[in-house]
Amino acid sequence: QGVLVESGGGLVQPGDSLTLSCVVSLRTVSGYAMGWFRQAPGKEREFVAAISRSGGTTNYADSVKGRFTVSRDNAKNTVYLQMNSLKVEDTAVYSCAAKWTVTDDVYVRGRDEYNVSGQGTQVTVSS
Repeated sequence: QGVLVESGGGLVQPGDSLTLSCVVSLRTVSGYAMGWFRQAPGKEREFVAAISRSGGTTNYADSVKGRFTVSRDNAKNTVYLQMNSLKVEDTAVYSCAAKWTVTDDVYVRGRDEYNVSGQGTQVTVSS
């Protein structure tokens, strides 16, 4: 098991919903800003959503804004990505990432900003 383990992926139809979870096995999880990224076959990895260490600040890629919601429960060491109104173009491997920070910022430039990431979970949207 890695320090970040994603789950919740699967095969769904367009318009369906899924909730991904990322269990964080790091000390002081509340000291980490978290991000979600995705990579579709033949495409570069892209930023999806980010949440600050307190959960008070979030940021989303334009392509998912209004459909996806990132949240976290530091008491459960878990970060979530609620995905609604899924589209075929949302098909990808979704992974979470953690960045140690002393501020309550979010990090949206890329996964290279983060200290550690998980292996990912496959989300397939198909009719």
